[in-house]
Amino acid sequence: MGDVRGFLKHDRAMPTRRSVPVRLRDWNEVYEPFPKDALQVQASRCMDCGIPFCNQGCPLGNLIPDWNDLVYRDQWRQAIARLHATNNFPEFTGRLCPAPCEAACVLGINQNPVTIKQVEVSIIDRAWDEGWVTPVLPSVQTGKEVAVVGSGPAGLATAQQLTRAGHAVTVFERADRIGGLLRYGIPEFKMEKRHLNRRIEQMEAEGTVFRTSVNVGVDITHEELRAEFDAVVLAGGATNWRDLPIPGRELKGIYQAMEYLPGANRVQEGDIAEPPVTSAGKHVIIIGGGDTGADCLGTAHRQGAASIHQFEILPRPPEERPSANPWPTWPMVMRVSSAHEEGGERVFSVNTECFLGDETGKVRALRAHEVEMKDGRFEKIEGSDFELPAERVYLAMGFLGPEAGGLLEGLGVELDERSNVKRNNAWMSSVDGVFVAGDMGRGQSLIVWAIAEGRSCASAVDQWLMGDTALPAPLKPTDRPLM
Repeated sequence: MGDVRGFLKHDRAMPTRRSVPVRLRDWNEVYEPFPKDALQVQASRCMDCGIPFCNQGCPLGNLIPDWNDLVYRDQWRQAIARLHATNNFPEFTGRLCPAPCEAACVLGINQNPVTIKQVEVSIIDRAWDEGWVTPVLPSVQTGKEVAVVGSGPAGLATAQQLTRAGHAVTVFERADRIGGLLRYGIPEFKMEKRHLNRRIEQMEAEGTVFRTSVNVGVDITHEELRAEFDAVVLAGGATNWRDLPIPGRELKGIYQAMEYLPGANRVQEGDIAEPPVTSAGKHVIIIGGGDTGADCLGTAHRQGAASIHQFEILPRPPEERPSANPWPTWPMVMRVSSAHEEGGERVFSVNTECFLGDETGKVRALRAHEVEMKDGRFEKIEGSDFELPAERVYLAMGFLGPEAGGLLEGLGVELDERSNVKRNNAWMSSVDGVFVAGDMGRGQSLIVWAIAEGRSCASAVDQWLMGDTALPAPLKPTDRPLM
């Protein structure tokens, strides 16, 4: 603990966001650089608690007080070693994780919590700049071959851990580039893809093989997969999106978020000059108030939408934590993301009844009404009906689990009551030698859970193949958030 009075002397501070008019002219990340001395002041606020609840709040078990202290003492190389000991990809989590560690920070009982996430991302960014992140080559080769299906954060974490343990790992991805939702779901303004590209280059140098544009179950059959590899890890994510089956759903101009967002990312990759679906000059309505909805919001702003409304069926959260939501539970408070700061209108407690079309079959408006919660159910508020013009509607209401049929049906794996792939305490599905990591087994969740599951699943695979393992396992399949 570098400064025993740090939390008394300093308040929480974060890097400033670039001004809205400036950042809407590009797709770069929204934050200005954070000075090193200011970051060290923030790290000094860590109290090195007797029981570091931040560790418990993080599924990876990140050693947060340790690297806070090392940053304060200007020992950055030791800090990245401590950070990498529990997290393969802190540049991803430091940008994309909602930081349950900060919600669990003991300082958050009566003050603003430590800026853990900013310290984390600053450590890894400096490590890359200084050349400290290099390939970690395995000391032995086991002769075992493992297939990882899916290249999102769970698949990448699994693959990197198993490659470093000496196994020959091949990652299969049906898209044309590696990264899953990190590549085509997360907009550039939240995480520039250079961070993903250089981590993939590191993994290739370590020996991981990536095969893109391969739809496992179609381009390679499940029989061929099982015959070629000693173990298979399913890490394809929860890609079965939730739909809105109401009158008018068939109208043109209504898209799922993942039919909209990838096109904008492909423009930034240089694949195409214009996205296949654009909000330019359109009246836009986004149905869904979560992170994916905010991604659609920021994308629509940058494409030049005429107007944007974001609908949420839940009521507006309070500005401050209510007494029924005490520390260390996740604070259900009003949050303003960078995309919300950029404009648009957030509409809470509203339900969409139907979409209205024009004579050409395109959506022109939607009809909705306000709702209130009674006895655990949403009920319509009579007389609250309204219509809004809508030339583009984006559905961002979450995901229901992995896609049924195809590979899962071919492998014969059992599904649980939530349509996720069922697994035992060793991360194995109902089929011997077929393991499951990430959202495909857990259901839609956070990036930090995906990486933690990938690390734990890799440990289980190594144990199954070799009879022993030295790989860490931060999670059990039954673990759930503490907050």
